[in-house]
Amino acid sequence: MKTIYLVRHAKSGWDSAKTADFDRSLNDKGLKDAPLMAAILKEKKVSPELVISSPANRAVTTAGYFCDILGYRKERIELRMEIYEGGTSHLLNIVQNIPDSCGTAMLFGHNPSMAGLANLLAGNSIDTLATCGVVRIDLDVPSWKDTGAGRGKLAWYEFPKKHR
Repeated sequence: MKTIYLVRHAKSGWDSAKTADFDRSLNDKGLKDAPLMAAILKEKKVSPELVISSPANRAVTTAGYFCDILGYRKERIELRMEIYEGGTSHLLNIVQNIPDSCGTAMLFGHNPSMAGLANLLAGNSIDTLATCGVVRIDLDVPSWKDTGAGRGKLAWYEFPKKHR
C-alpha cells in the first residue's frame, strides 16, 4: 500500500503585467490558505516521506508552508519541471518513479494535470482541484511502478472553503 497526496498550489495573483506565469506569487488569500491546509493535514497526522513540487514560485511557496508545518525539511523538496510543463502522463511517470522505500509522497502542482491525475488513479470525476486543495489517494500497489488507472482509492479531498 502506498499513499499519494496531490496538492494544488494556493491562490496566486498577477503582481504586474510583466510577471511571467512561472514567477507568479501567492496572493493574500493563498498566504492564508497554505498554512491553514497544512495545519489540517498535521491534525490528520500526515507525514510525507517525500515531497515533489513544480518549481513555479506559487507551487514551491505552497510546498514550503506545508513542509514547515508538517516537519519536512524544505531543502529536501524535489523540484521537477515536468510538473509545470507536462500533463497527467508526466505526473504519472513521476509517481511511478518514486523509490519503493517511500510509502507516502506529496506532489505540489497545477490544474488541470493534478485533477487529471487524481481522476486517473482513483476513477473519480473531480472537475477541478480547488486552489490549495489536497487529495489523498491510497494506492493498492506493492511498488510505485505499478501505479496506474484505477489502482487507487480516494480517501478524502480537503480544500480551504470547507474549513472557513
